[in-house]
Amino acid sequence: MMRTGSEPATARSTLRLRFWLSLWGMLWAAFGATVFALFGAVGWSAACGVLFLVAAVDMTLVIRHLRQGPHWQPGRDVPPYEPDRGGRKR
Repeated sequence: MMRTGSEPATARSTLRLRFWLSLWGMLWAAFGATVFALFGAVGWSAACGVLFLVAAVDMTLVIRHLRQGPHWQPGRDVPPYEPDRGGRKR
């Protein structure tokens, strides 16, 4: 993706939203796995368990990215990249 210089100055990261959605998904998946296990629906319980693992991995990655901070994102002092005009550089 190319920076054009027109990015909004108030852009926000979606990592915190992903964190809360992962937490919400983990809670519901754990609840579903428990309830389905109590009623003997092994397949649904396993499916909820897999969903719990997916949400847990997502949360782990989100927390890792939140702790890394904005070092991988260009700041205001980084000028926009020159657009690719499709030609060859010689």
